Amino acid sequence: MPDDATHDDAHDPAIDTTPEALPNALPDATPDGVVGAHRPISDAPPPPDPARAARAESRATAWFIVSAIASIALAIVYWRGGQAQAEGALLAVICFGIGFAAITWAKHAMPNDEVAEDRHSVASTEEEFDAFTTDLVEGAEHVGRRRLLMVSMASAVAAFGAALLFPLRSLGPRPGKNLKHTAYQGGGKRVVTADGQPVKAADLLADSVVTVWPEGHTNDGDSPTLLIRTRPDLNFKPRAGREDWTVDGIVAYSKLCTHVGCPVGLYQADSALLLCPCHQSTFDVLDGARPIFGPAARSLPQLPLAVNDAGEIIAVDDFDSPVGPGYWDRGR
Repeated sequence: MPDDATHDDAHDPAIDTTPEALPNALPDATPDGVVGAHRPISDAPPPPDPARAARAESRATAWFIVSAIASIALAIVYWRGGQAQAEGALLAVICFGIGFAAITWAKHAMPNDEVAEDRHSVASTEEEFDAFTTDLVEGAEHVGRRRLLMVSMASAVAAFGAALLFPLRSLGPRPGKNLKHTAYQGGGKRVVTADGQPVKAADLLADSVVTVWPEGHTNDGDSPTLLIRTRPDLNFKPRAGREDWTVDGIVAYSKLCTHVGCPVGLYQADSALLLCPCHQSTFDVLDGARPIFGPAARSLPQLPLAVNDAGEIIAVDDFDSPVGPGYWDRGR
């Protein structure tokens, strides 16, 4: 019984495999025996009309120029103080101009005809070489127009990129070491109230809480400090190395919560607890302002205190650690 699975049609004498018969045997073969060649594409789009392509390039150039002008206007508006509506409108013009110009150029000025080539030898014939030379010479005629188009596109993109650099100015100066230190650094500054009045230790009663700043820096956002006079009967436990940081039961902590920087302004005198009203972080005043509840993970920074000859409270040095919430290089 013959094995149909191993029957080789290529050697079947009933099939004519001569080049003349290949068009009938292989539908995708050409009469000269080239297999896999594409048939002519009857519905391929015609090549672009030169006049229409020139008009499309002119429109694209115009929109690139409009986009560049809008980018310059955006930079000027921002530099003069900014105006949200004007900036939004200019951004729309910039993006629309670049996008419309790119689409117009690609759709109407670039070749879009479909080309199929038989897989013959890669060597060029004399006819192909002559055709390439003709195309090269004809293409040189369009160099001037294309140069203007390319220059306008580069100008639009460069102007837009430059305009996007201006908002970096809004970030302000580099913080440097400013996040790590406050105006208390160096010590010797009196602590004063918001109206600039110094605070004397004798004026603070038990359970009283006063917000103070370093003298001359009442507008500094990183320097608000809580002066708290604890009750004598409460067991205040200074941390190691901070035994002399208080004055007659008066302790000072940063007012900025170590969670997200909200002002810690609520004091429960009975239990000596400071509460942050934003997210309910709670700090134990008697134990170095250690967080005992809420999302805060670090103690409030403590300020070392002393008194001058006039009995006024002064800061001996800066806080023991950076104030406020954590940031990328806080511990460095």
